[in-house]
Amino acid sequence: MQLNVNGQTHEIDVEPEMPLLWALRDELNITGPKYGCGMGLCGACTVHIDGVATRSCTTPVGQVKGAVTTVEGLGNPAALHVVQRAWVEHQVAQCGYCQSGQIMTAAAFLAGNPTPTDAEIDTAMSGNLCRCGTYPRIREAVRAASRSLAGAAK
Repeated sequence: MQLNVNGQTHEIDVEPEMPLLWALRDELNITGPKYGCGMGLCGACTVHIDGVATRSCTTPVGQVKGAVTTVEGLGNPAALHVVQRAWVEHQVAQCGYCQSGQIMTAAAFLAGNPTPTDAEIDTAMSGNLCRCGTYPRIREAVRAASRSLAGAAK
């Protein structure tokens, strides 16, 4: 089957029931999405499918019809995505395990709501668990990314 990931088309020979997470990690060596719980509850495996935040651990690869974007494809070292820049500037990561999923969730959220309230940020990000408890820094990074987006829109 063909899978479009980060703007590149890949041919993979896997069972259609294989979780997208394992196709990405084991077949394509794209390791940004992490295995956390395997049940779509923690958010560490979050990727975008056509811009929609999706839990790759519970999404069968055979059901993926759109373009997949992982944290590796969200930005690049020369031009990080606004959310990635905010994460660095606000030193969000401690252990870093959940961060790719957090970033992907925040990017999709801000694409649909570029000027959220703190309550909206907390609700949108509540499905992503952080073992280190950096939730205040996550909220501030999302706020900063929102401000950057608002400034870019002017």
